[in-house]
Amino acid sequence: MTHPRLSLNQATIKYADLETALRVTADAGYQSIGLWREPVQEVGLDAAAALVRDSGLRVSSMCRGGFFTPLEGPERRRAIDDNRAAIDETAAMAGAGAAGSRPVLVLVAGGLPDGSRDLIGARERVGEALGELVDYAASAGVQLAIEPLHPMYASDRAVVSTLGQALDIAEPFPAETVGVVVDTFHVWWDPEVLTQIERAGAAGRIASYQVCDWATPLPADVLLSRHYPGDGVIDFEPMTRAVAAAGYTDDVEVEIFNQEIWDTDAAAVAAQTASGFETAVAPYLQTAPVSAGR
Repeated sequence: MTHPRLSLNQATIKYADLETALRVTADAGYQSIGLWREPVQEVGLDAAAALVRDSGLRVSSMCRGGFFTPLEGPERRRAIDDNRAAIDETAAMAGAGAAGSRPVLVLVAGGLPDGSRDLIGARERVGEALGELVDYAASAGVQLAIEPLHPMYASDRAVVSTLGQALDIAEPFPAETVGVVVDTFHVWWDPEVLTQIERAGAAGRIASYQVCDWATPLPADVLLSRHYPGDGVIDFEPMTRAVAAAGYTDDVEVEIFNQEIWDTDAAAVAAQTASGFETAVAPYLQTAPVSAGR
């Protein structure tokens, strides 16, 4: 058995379809998986729910919604509609998962619109989009989770770069409906990260804790620069202890984007992920069980 709070984010075994990902994860002794929308959509929501139910796994999160930064117009309306669909999918997958599944929809804010340099305005539109979606998410019992991404992604992927910025955007909304993701890959460099984790915990806004490692040199496609915990330079102890002290007792996801890892047999990846987690992260977690639902 792997650590009881370890969740394998489906992106770590990207080339496995939903049925395979669920089987590999369960066979490796995991109790939880983080799902992505595209593999769910490939089989359809009802079939996906049946597969998740049969797997006996918890669902720790659904990736992803967001991309809220377009100016008002058809593109922005499509993004809002797509996020409503993502909320429905998240509720369905969490409902199909084992006890302790969490209806958490991870949000990537979106980058600058083509031709724009207005970073402040783009961040404001993220908050405005949440204002449109918060009642719908609340009615579905889904927590929207803003994920700050490393600043190297600010232009094309996420104008929200720090945990502090994510919390500022989340603050006007109820914590049970709008939270944040603490992802070590994206925030390890931030000198304010421990203070902001404490702030997030005090507000009850830590929706997900994700871990993977950072190592240089970065590949040409910097999106694919994540590594197994323990294979890079991130000190997981202070952040993990801070997240635990902040009261987070739910699943901890390992989410890795790395071409070499994607090209490796999924079962071997699941085993290596569990091994790295056990050494680099698990010693600093509280032993409290995953909470039973929300």
